[in-house]
Amino acid sequence: MTQEENIKRIHVTFTKKQWELIENFRGVLGQNDAEIVRNIVLSWLSEKSIVSTTVKKKMGDRNDP
Repeated sequence: MTQEENIKRIHVTFTKKQWELIENFRGVLGQNDAEIVRNIVLSWLSEKSIVSTTVKKKMGDRNDP
């Protein structure tokens, strides 16, 4: 399996104001656009406990007979 097969690319659109806000995170959450947006999404998922809840559920599913 190549690295390209493990990557999902998406196209997103932001308003000018949204992008100005996102630009404030350059150097903090990443250097390029993709890193910044990816890290914002992952931070949000983590903050909402979606990541830990999903992992716990999957681990529970493995332990069920």
